[in-house]
Amino acid sequence: MSGHSKWSSIKHKKGAADAKRGKLFTKLARAITVAARDGGPEPDANAPLATAVQKAREASMPKENIQRAIDRGSGIGTDADAIEQVLFEGYGPGGAAILVDTLTDNRNRTSADVRHAFTKHHGNLGEPGSVAWIFEKRGVIVVDANRYGEDDLIVAIDAGAEDVREDGEQLRVISEPADLGAVREALEGSGVEVDSAEVTMEPKNTVMVKGTDAEWLLKLVDTLEEHDDVNEVHANFDVPAEIIEKLAAQAS
Repeated sequence: MSGHSKWSSIKHKKGAADAKRGKLFTKLARAITVAARDGGPEPDANAPLATAVQKAREASMPKENIQRAIDRGSGIGTDADAIEQVLFEGYGPGGAAILVDTLTDNRNRTSADVRHAFTKHHGNLGEPGSVAWIFEKRGVIVVDANRYGEDDLIVAIDAGAEDVREDGEQLRVISEPADLGAVREALEGSGVEVDSAEVTMEPKNTVMVKGTDAEWLLKLVDTLEEHDDVNEVHANFDVPAEIIEKLAAQAS
């Protein structure tokens, strides 16, 4: 998924605009609330919550906001039960498989919006199970390939990582979801700076998408990621670097 990863990396490096930070914090808080509701309020015993809290910290979300979201999920408040996780599956231009993980208090609204995004950008929303089989849940840690080499990441293997994959300017350390925390601690303990660490859906294979299909595909992913109810977008595509650079320049 190097094309999608690079596209996301370019946007990340630009930094979130202040106008969008409120939306980002809302999404992060919702993910924390649902994780705490489903697995309990202690991050040490709840891997999804630990991941959600870590992502919030990396986004500079205030500690009190994080705690408030945990409290809501733990029953201190009344809105946690109104949020449900809904997974949408479909294909984008060029045959790329896309999983859209949403957290919503209105399934019908979110379903209509996701369907409209696929249709508008030349994709097709599918039935449950249509593309989920292409993905598997994995812990993924990303480090800068310009700063570190595979030899620097041997400690990750010793801590339980399954593989280290080069992906353009990134090195991706793959593990079982339950081993993500231990692998991250091992890397940071050896002095390796981690760019991101999360439990995500990794594709078993990728497809190359070129030309106008690639442009429509990246716009579709961008539109989905911007939606208030969308928590994560997972896809299995790669695209030529020049397409990414062209659209990134347009977005700047």
